[in-house]
Amino acid sequence: MEYMSTDEVRRFLLEKARTGKLATVRDDGRPHVAPIWIDLEDDTIVFTTGHDSIKAATIRRDSRVAICVDDDQPPFAFVIIEGTAAITDNREDLRYWATRIACRYMGSELAEAYGKRNSVEGELLVKVTPSKIIAWKKISD
Repeated sequence: MEYMSTDEVRRFLLEKARTGKLATVRDDGRPHVAPIWIDLEDDTIVFTTGHDSIKAATIRRDSRVAICVDDDQPPFAFVIIEGTAAITDNREDLRYWATRIACRYMGSELAEAYGKRNSVEGELLVKVTPSKIIAWKKISD
């Protein structure tokens, strides 16, 4: 098992469309984990969510989050990002990022349609500024 460098973390998060798992805490203290599609803006993790989602509600109440992205194929790897989330509903930024994220996960031919769908009124853009990153590769070696 080996620790990933900063460059390796970035490559791991961008090399293919892996689903992130966002962890937040509900108001009664229960954990909430939800799958998310992600992209990066420099070192910031970017994703979208609906304004009435549990993700949005928990982030509004407590901006501390964790995101896990893993490779479930041998030799296995994972990145866990702890950080602070900020929400915006800026239409221009939301459309840009929704389309860019859609391109990563659905391909360029569907990016515009998914970008439009995921940037309508009521959708939000979330940016997570990392405070701690734990990243390991070659888990099974």
